Amino acid sequence: IIVDVARVDNALKRNEEIEFTRNRERFLFLKWAQQAYKNMLIVPPGSGIIHQVNCEYLSRVVMEDQTGIVYPDGCVGTDSHTPMVNGVGVIGWGVGGIEAESVMLGQPVTMVLPEVVGFHLTGALRPGVSATDLVLTITQRLRKHGVVAKFVEFFGDGAESLTVTTRMTVANMCPEYGATIGFFPIDEKSLEYLRITGRSEEKVALTEAYMKANGLFGIGDAKGIHYSSTLSLDLTEVEPSVAGPKRPMDLVPLSGLQSDFNSCLTQPFGHKGYGLSEQQAQQKLTLTKGNGIGTRVYHGALSIAAITSCTNTSNPSVLIAAGLLAKKAVEAGLSVPEFVKTSLAPGSRVVTEYLEA
Repeated sequence: IIVDVARVDNALKRNEEIEFTRNRERFLFLKWAQQAYKNMLIVPPGSGIIHQVNCEYLSRVVMEDQTGIVYPDGCVGTDSHTPMVNGVGVIGWGVGGIEAESVMLGQPVTMVLPEVVGFHLTGALRPGVSATDLVLTITQRLRKHGVVAKFVEFFGDGAESLTVTTRMTVANMCPEYGATIGFFPIDEKSLEYLRITGRSEEKVALTEAYMKANGLFGIGDAKGIHYSSTLSLDLTEVEPSVAGPKRPMDLVPLSGLQSDFNSCLTQPFGHKGYGLSEQQAQQKLTLTKGNGIGTRVYHGALSIAAITSCTNTSNPSVLIAAGLLAKKAVEAGLSVPEFVKTSLAPGSRVVTEYLEA
């Protein structure tokens, strides 16, 4: 959904109304398609971000057809962040619209056999280090290694220590580190995730039995697996960080953010530079609203404050931490300037419920 309206109590309702008006023909077509085809299910608008709905509700991990044949779940989607479902133990990736439509009509996906990169994770994240810090660090490492058009599989005791929601965060950033998928094999934590998201015990038991019988269960070691290449990361080395100012692989420790940004202002124009003179870098402007009140802004001032990316909204610890930080900011007397556009888009109704709790 597009945030046309912000910072008013009825913003969600108004944005949804605009969305229905803007995409009326699409919604009418989808409603017709759901009635015309027996095996087509449409998730209603306003239910959340489709990747998270896929992980929480749609994905099966193990499929069973009408004849009782059981096989691994798989998914292709028309969005680059489709690999988020890799964090649950489902192979899936983004494709073009025409290719996705052909799959819906029963045609196979054809591809060149990809290289598979093994990413060995050890240790555990330190307190205060978030899933976002981890995925930005992984993005930097994988970009440097080179994984475009390759499959990445995470293994090791570090991967095993991660919650499924953190695995989903890492898998979600596949487009940013360039891989086709970022896969976490299914394990006990995956089974527990299926339980807490409402899958039946019979379904969980079938998934466990099938995966173990076929040697697909477990995330700890990679004995007997021959990867095209490997790399490793000690999770204890991950520190709070951001990325940018322009590319997701340009990692900046949070402690060095101010100096890094100020340096970028005057560096030659490029990935890490804006090419400003010292005088331009110090320049300030006054924004005046209709009420005549002016606000001084400068390079580095925030104009958009958004928690809307499915990378973050899939992770309870990240969202709750953001909420606690905002609460303490308000208690300390801080407020959001009028010129800043704010938005929060919970990834699903489940997210809304635990935030309200």
